[in-house]
Amino acid sequence: MTTVFVRHTVSDYKSWRAIYDAFSSVQEANGVTAEAVYQATDNPNDVTVTHEFATLEAAQAFTKLEDLTKAMQSGGVVGTPAVWFTQKV
Repeated sequence: MTTVFVRHTVSDYKSWRAIYDAFSSVQEANGVTAEAVYQATDNPNDVTVTHEFATLEAAQAFTKLEDLTKAMQSGGVVGTPAVWFTQKV
């Protein structure tokens, strides 16, 4: 199992969350088996998201989706997200 962590700042959490929730069907169609959203305790616009995939290849393909880039832009992601891939051991 591969987990992708994405940390980014959003301009407004509530607006971002609406876009994120509407994107769930795209996540499912592209191999996301589980997901979670976390906010920093001192800044609700500092968001970390995890997505789990069966394989590293599926995770990498998901992060390159044009629809994902568009959703992040319309959701108000500020700057370049930090993205890293992990394997459960």
